[in-house]
Amino acid sequence: MTHEQRIEVRFADIDVMGHVNNAVYLSYFEQARMGFFRELVGAEWNWERDGILLARNEIDYLRPVLLNDRLRIVTRTEHIGNTSLTLSYEGYRKGYKTENEEPCVRGKSVLVCFDYHAKSKKNVPDAWKTKLLS
Repeated sequence: MTHEQRIEVRFADIDVMGHVNNAVYLSYFEQARMGFFRELVGAEWNWERDGILLARNEIDYLRPVLLNDRLRIVTRTEHIGNTSLTLSYEGYRKGYKTENEEPCVRGKSVLVCFDYHAKSKKNVPDAWKTKLLS
């Protein structure tokens, strides 16, 4: 499954060097991930029963993103395990003075499926697997 998310670069995201601060990309990935899950399970997601926990993040910074850039994050299913899944992210920036889009960031997240009532990890729901593999 693949999902695209447009991200609005906010003034608060910019650091003293004039580009998006490195830590902000985790928030961008989170926004993209939530859009991904909205598409996967819909608005009626029972996250207490079919929840997720973030177990790992990794980021490769390729090019700086500036305040007026347009940013697009593509999220893909990279791996499905028994109780976890790995999502990959590719970020593309488009400068406000250019029509060309270029890669600016890559990342991955490992998510563990979790039942918040039972307080234990659980298998990736079968309904998710079908969509995740599409």
